[in-house]
Parts: sequence; C-alpha cells; structure tokens
Amino acid sequence: MPIGKRELARVERRLITTLTEACETAKAEIKGFTWLTHIADLNALDETLKVIWVFETLADRKLALVGAKARIFELTAIAFNEANIDLSPSDRSVRFDSEEECQRTHGGDWQKRLAKGY
Repeated sequence: MPIGKRELARVERRLITTLTEACETAKAEIKGFTWLTHIADLNALDETLKVIWVFETLADRKLALVGAKARIFELTAIAFNEANIDLSPSDRSVRFDSEEECQRTHGGDWQKRLAKGY
C-alpha cells in the first residue's frame, strides 16, 4: 500500500531535522563546509534521495573528498537512521559541490544547479 501524503510529509520533516543536525556537526568539524541540502521524490526515496554537501571552494571540496569523506558518509548514515530511512549512503546518494562551482557555472543560482545536475 502506498504511503499517504501525511506520512510522506512526516518523513520529509524527520529527514530535514536529522540532516540539519548533521550539517551543524559538520560545520564545526570540516574545513570549508558551509551547508547541505537534499533532493528526492518521496514516493521513490531509495532510488532518488541525494544529499548534497556544499563547500565554499572547489579546493575545500577536493580536500573533503580526501580527508573527510568517511565522516560525511557517517554523518549522512546517522541522519538517515534517525529519520528511519533504510538507505546506506553511497556515491550515488551523497554528492559534493561548492559555492565556487555554482557561481562559475550557474551564476550562483542553486535552484537551477540542483534541477540540472543531480
């Protein structure tokens, strides 16, 4: 039986809350990290959920891929678990981006960038 709109809204709120907690933790721990967001079709969460971790510069993003990727995946896994989402973070569901790249390619328009690239 499909999940109703009310339950989908609850899932979305739980996910936002848990990702916000992950974001605040990461800001204190990971150099150059600024914010995160997610995109998903809640009716097909397992196939469509993407968490985008945004860094200030391309250099910060590259450093995070080398030095903090495991921690970012851990924080994402905690958020998923606390939101009761049965999904393991992977390179498909966790993406890395930067303010610098968005500015260069989309003039700083994150809505446009997120709609096109993920």
